[in-house]
Amino acid sequence: EAAAADGFLHRLVDRQADDVEHFVAQQAPTQHHGTDRARFDTAATEDEAVIVAREVGYPVVLKVFSPQITHKTDVGGVALNLTDDQQVRHAFSQIVDSARRLRPDADIQGVTVQRMMVAVHGVELILGVKRDPVFGPVMMVGFGGIAAEVFQDRALELPPLNERLARRMLESLRSWPLLTGYRGRPVVNVDQLVEILMRFSYLVAHLPEIREADINPLLVTPTEIVALDARVVIDREMLPAPTRPHAHLAISPYPEEYTETVGLTDGTQIHLRAIKPEDEPAWKDLLRRSSTESLWKRFRYLFKEATHEMASRFCFIDYDRELALCAEVVQDGKPLLIAVARLVADPDHESADYGVLVADEFQHRGLGRLLTQKCVEIGGRWGLKQIHGETTTDNLSMIRIFREMGFEVEFRAAMQAVLARLKLSP
Repeated sequence: EAAAADGFLHRLVDRQADDVEHFVAQQAPTQHHGTDRARFDTAATEDEAVIVAREVGYPVVLKVFSPQITHKTDVGGVALNLTDDQQVRHAFSQIVDSARRLRPDADIQGVTVQRMMVAVHGVELILGVKRDPVFGPVMMVGFGGIAAEVFQDRALELPPLNERLARRMLESLRSWPLLTGYRGRPVVNVDQLVEILMRFSYLVAHLPEIREADINPLLVTPTEIVALDARVVIDREMLPAPTRPHAHLAISPYPEEYTETVGLTDGTQIHLRAIKPEDEPAWKDLLRRSSTESLWKRFRYLFKEATHEMASRFCFIDYDRELALCAEVVQDGKPLLIAVARLVADPDHESADYGVLVADEFQHRGLGRLLTQKCVEIGGRWGLKQIHGETTTDNLSMIRIFREMGFEVEFRAAMQAVLARLKLSP
């Protein structure tokens, strides 16, 4: 079903305000993006169009208003720079007649009326997304306006985007020089444009019902960025929430929902969060500070030093089926990684393997039990049926934790190993 209303995208953004707070919290205070200036009102008759145009203020733009018509210019459904009542009446009549003639199947409900945006040094871009049957949603940004399909200047990327990916998309465009001061033109607000790309990507990541969407044109100027028109196609079969968040994405976003601060029984404040690729140095440092005995109990093998290849496997993970929950404390004013608990699910998300490494100086203080409990809770949210763990026969602390948490414990003397299994309630 196509939703052609220009304000639909803005309502979706408002709906997702809470969902993207993990991104917003890391940014400077949000700047005004000019959505008020792109405000529109609908008019079902010529008289209503004139009244709205006077309220909005001339010059104005009229666009055909129909749920079935998403590409308005294809049916002569756009009239620009109308400066008086007579022009509005004439444009209304032309737009409605043309739309009904070219699209007799469409429900023509009138027009939308917007104030005409004029920007001497503005650049029109297109920002959109389309769901691919294999890769899921694919984002696109490029040279926009009515010539978007003529120049084919565009860049593709999988959402969600971070700042580096968003900026790289823009820099890969042939029209990039137009945004950065080509031949004396003023530079547009690139930082704000990068932020908009990131926010749009998180909108797509949190709304699996979006099958297609585009903002065209997205007017970019040195002082502001305004969405002049938008088109969204909704897949109503996706409206019920999926069993797993972000299951529609090829790449799951960073799970900020696991971030929290908790206290140990001795009062020590611990910061919990999911691991990131940039945690590789901290992860290697944790291994260097851990004794040979602790490493053996966790990994069941010994190594002289963690290589980059090994660290990449443990720090650069697929958040859709794997979680490494980090525990940090502040030491000398800097975060110090003191433990990592890992949950790795099978492709069907029915069972997962569990393991935890706690730095020697923080053992026997309740941290291992805390991390195990958190991972069991997360496994329940994932819909897992069971969690498996393995340790050595002399790791009495971990064996006790397994038993206290309700795991079935089995000793394998020949392997010098203890296998633990926890069945989760459906």
